[in-house]
Amino acid sequence: MNNILSVLDNYVLENSEDIAKKLAADFRARRIEKNLTREQVAEKSGVAVSNIIRFEQKGLISLKNLIGIAMAMEYTSEIKNIFDKPKYSTMEELTQIRKNSGKKKAYKL
Repeated sequence: MNNILSVLDNYVLENSEDIAKKLAADFRARRIEKNLTREQVAEKSGVAVSNIIRFEQKGLISLKNLIGIAMAMEYTSEIKNIFDKPKYSTMEELTQIRKNSGKKKAYKL
């Protein structure tokens, strides 16, 4: 049953707040698994403890600070490669991606 629910989670359209809260909860879980305090992550990342607390509690963090804590937690390649591959859900999108590959600017249709 859990496998079915996890598959369904991928098809639910979430809002940015839900995604931020999940990122924060996952970060906290990984931090605790590594037995790191917020202070240790702050020292390693250069991100203020108050910012880490706010992230864990509310899901709010700047991109720069998110990158810093990701690197401190050894998730550099994951954060660095977030947009590295094109995503598509239809053949039309794939065709458009292939057509626009290498372009430097998007134009109105």
